[in-house]
Amino acid sequence: MGDISAHFRRQEFACRCGKCGFAAVDAELLAVLEDVHEHFDAPVSITSGNRCERHNAETPGAAPDSEHTKAMAADIKVHAVHPDRVADYLEAKYPDKYGVGRYVGRTHIDVRPAKARWDNR
Repeated sequence: MGDISAHFRRQEFACRCGKCGFAAVDAELLAVLEDVHEHFDAPVSITSGNRCERHNAETPGAAPDSEHTKAMAADIKVHAVHPDRVADYLEAKYPDKYGVGRYVGRTHIDVRPAKARWDNR
């Protein structure tokens, strides 16, 4: 199925600018996403993976030092699972680390070492 893990392809993480070719992914992030896939037994779609500096600057609401620019973040949708359930799972599984953000229709996860939580719905 995937070319970098059981369920994911590198291209899914590629910057959406279409010009820079930035398509890296942090191994820890990939492990978390595989865990989400297995936990919910459902496909996980990456709605935003990497962002080059330029694309990040053009993304409304993006933090200037976004984990997306470091290949350490993904905004995801889990098929047939409400984003709140995904965020609840991630917050419970990783209570003292990682960034988990709640958005309309998607969940943000990043693998920063410190805990961060936000709700932008």
